[in-house]
Amino acid sequence: MKKVLILVFSLLVLGGCNKMNQSNEIQKIKEENNFIIVDVRTHEEYQEGHLANSINIPYDTIDENVDLDKNKTILVYCKSGVRSKNAYNNLTNLGYKVYDLEAYEKITEFEKVR
Repeated sequence: MKKVLILVFSLLVLGGCNKMNQSNEIQKIKEENNFIIVDVRTHEEYQEGHLANSINIPYDTIDENVDLDKNKTILVYCKSGVRSKNAYNNLTNLGYKVYDLEAYEKITEFEKVR
């Protein structure tokens, strides 16, 4: 029982640290002001609400034809985090520096436009 409690406590602490590290990374990226925000949801989802100053490129259209500035960090997000993870992998393979913001509803570091 004691081992189980220690394991649960450790997971909670590590999960909190990861969230704090993620917030610190996002803050650093924002301060550098050298990023592009890409919403990888459908056009319809994007029209329902999106992050301010984001561009919409549905994840299934991200391939070698995508033309983004490789000198900027690309921030991707979607509805749940699944499509943004796929977009992250595709863009990383294409040579971009990418950061996955994951789920739109959970993003608090950027202004939302509804």
